[in-house]
Amino acid sequence: MSFSLYDASAPVYLNMLRNLVAILDKAAAHAQANGGDIATYLDARLAPDMHPLSRQIQMVSDGAKGGVARLAGVEAPSMPDTETTFAELKERLAKTIAYVESLKQEQIAGREDETIELKFPGQTMTFTGASFLTTFSMPNFMFHVTTAYAILRAQGVPLGKMDFLAGARMAGA
Repeated sequence: MSFSLYDASAPVYLNMLRNLVAILDKAAAHAQANGGDIATYLDARLAPDMHPLSRQIQMVSDGAKGGVARLAGVEAPSMPDTETTFAELKERLAKTIAYVESLKQEQIAGREDETIELKFPGQTMTFTGASFLTTFSMPNFMFHVTTAYAILRAQGVPLGKMDFLAGARMAGA
């Protein structure tokens, strides 16, 4: 069996979503252990012109659910960006994980050459399924996961490379 578009998408999204949940758990534990206010993390950002942590996590969710939905040729569920607490953000990530898990390999199989169009104000970007995943969807998703990680790291949360790469597996160990 060859490596498929599904293999390169859904399992990667799921792994990183679960790692981000473990990273958020570690951030909450760090705040509690140090008498910090976890709510301050939600508004933290790396630079004044970048989105805060809460929006980064919403964009991670949007990237994963939108990525697999477009690859499968279906509509992604709508999730309004209303989360204001760690618990709400973790619930959104749980819903995103459940959605990604609900899509089956057969829905994405063979769609490498299907046309995917992204419409932005004043611009439309056109991709094949394969180029959408490799040049837009996965890089965009990883950007926001990395930025969320970096924001928490900059806030003093003791995170390392293995939290990013294997956070969920480490948390369950």
